[in-house]
Amino acid sequence: MFAIVRTGGKQYRVAAGDIIAVEKLAGEAGDSVTLDDVLLAGDGDDIKDVKGLTVAAEIVAQEKGEKVIIFKKRRRHNYRRKNGHRQQHTVLKISAIGSEKAPKKAAAKKEAAPAEDKPAAEAKAAPAKKAPAKKAAAKTETKPAAAKKAPAKKPAAKKPAAKKED
Repeated sequence: MFAIVRTGGKQYRVAAGDIIAVEKLAGEAGDSVTLDDVLLAGDGDDIKDVKGLTVAAEIVAQEKGEKVIIFKKRRRHNYRRKNGHRQQHTVLKISAIGSEKAPKKAAAKKEAAPAEDKPAAEAKAAPAKKAPAKKAAAKTETKPAAAKKAPAKKPAAKKPAAKKED
């Protein structure tokens, strides 16, 4: 079964198990997302009713796209501006269209991978919790008064011009 969904102002043809990159969506890796704006759904040549149909997806990663260079130039005016931009993307893995589930092979791989990642994630999370406490303690401490700055030097007094002797 496939569906055409609209998200971020663009349309995507998706099926269960597909991985797509869409405009940035709120959430972190591992979160579930529901795409409600389904434009068309079908199975082969059959078109299905899309009323109330949703597409379930899981966020795989939040990434930046390729860099786009913006270069502006005006001839004979010594005007050149160079700028770059990297668009934010969210990588989604489609888990189900309506009530249809993704293949079980993909689900088995998902279960095995997080089991290995959990200890590493917990180890990373523990030091991260200690760091903000140090910052908070540093903010509460009072800073010593700054040393007074020396006053700026006054310009030298101008001397009167020498008198000419005839």
